[in-house]
This record gives sequence, C-alpha cells and structure tokens, in this order.
Amino acid sequence: MTQREQIAKERLIVALDVDTKEEALQLTQKLSPYAGFFKVGMQLFYSSGPEIIRLLKDQGVKVFLDLKLHDIPNTVGQAARVLAGLGADIINVHASGGVSMMRQAADSVRERAYALGLAAPLVISVTVLTSIDEQVFNNEIGLPGTIQDRVKKWATMTQEAGLDGVVASPREIQTIREACGPEFKIITPGIRPAWSVVGDQKRIMTPGMAIKQGTSYIVVGRPITANEEPAVAAQKILSEIIEVV
Repeated sequence: MTQREQIAKERLIVALDVDTKEEALQLTQKLSPYAGFFKVGMQLFYSSGPEIIRLLKDQGVKVFLDLKLHDIPNTVGQAARVLAGLGADIINVHASGGVSMMRQAADSVRERAYALGLAAPLVISVTVLTSIDEQVFNNEIGLPGTIQDRVKKWATMTQEAGLDGVVASPREIQTIREACGPEFKIITPGIRPAWSVVGDQKRIMTPGMAIKQGTSYIVVGRPITANEEPAVAAQKILSEIIEVV
C-alpha cells in the first residue's frame, strides 16, 4: 500500500452496526485492508459487551467507541474513566451536556489512560445528529435558530472544554473548520456514496465531497456492511478518498 493509500485508509471509519461479535469480527477481517477504524455503537456494545473492544484490538484495528455519553458531569466522568481502560482509540459524549460535563469526561479519560500506561483516546463530542433536519430541530425538539449555528456553538464549547473534536454532518464541516482551526478533529457520519441508498440520513454528502470540505474522518455503515460484497463497496469508497487526499 502506498503512502497516499495509507493516508486515505486512515480517514475511513466503518460502522459495525450488527448484533453479534461474530458478525463484527467477520466484517472486520474482510474490511481491515480498506479502513483504518471500526465503530462500535450501542447495538454491538450492548449485545457483546466490553469484550468486543478487546477482540477488535486483537485484530490490530483502531476502534471508535460510539456510546454518546450524556448525564451529569460526575456520572459521565466516571463512565468515561471506565471506558478509557478498554483500549478504544476514540470515545464520545454529547455536546448538549455542556462544558463542565465534557471537561469532566476528557479529564477522566486522560487521567485513567495515564495511570494504565495507555495512549489516551481522542474524546469527541456529538453535535446534531445527521438524521435531524431543520423542521425536526425547530418544531419537534424546539431549539431556535439554524442547525449550522447550533453546531458551531457546540463545536466551540467542545474546544473550550478541552476535547479533541466533534461529530457533525458534512454540511457543517466548513463552519467548524473556520471556527475551530485545522487541528480540531471532525468526524463525519451521513456519508452516502452516489451509488448507495440514502436511508434515514438527511444531511448527507458523498465521501469525496466530505474529504474535500475538510473533514478528518468519514463514517460509513450500511453502504458497506449491508452490501452483498462489503469488501468491494469499501474498496470503492477508499478509491474515492484516494482521489482527493
């Protein structure tokens, strides 16, 4: 693999949204040549437990543990401390929990990782979910203003709290990059290749477009894992990233 291909590979996170550790490990084995990270969300973590993190790390892959912690600062800090010991490379919390909650999570993670002699995982906040559009944001959730403005606000709060970056839709990449600078990490779900089904995502973009906009990582799930040939789908997405990095 060339240096450019390796750089592109590190930008792709595959979401392991499956029920069992067996399915997850089979997918990881097939897809690890094309993706740098694998995302363990609620579905897989709740069915398989913390062991799945160790099993994935034993396969030599990086893990994004996507549990979206959201509670009072002490509770989130204690939960984040426990998660830091599992060996994941990225963990996340909800930005809407506020600066104190986010700071407690980041501090707890870094202290625990240091005590265990582990590399501290990136601590990332989740802004506005990619399944939410302006109508839902304003009328159902009841938040005023635009999603763009809210994401910018939460991103700057995240940076103030000392976290490493945010999860946000591709539509907000440029706004976040301008507000938070080039080193701030942006993880972008809502990625749909032109050849795939949109599904329940609303604020979406193709892989190449998101990379061009300045995202750090893209997250792709169903277009790869639900494909009849997941390795072929992952290779196509990787090729699209390679063209623009």
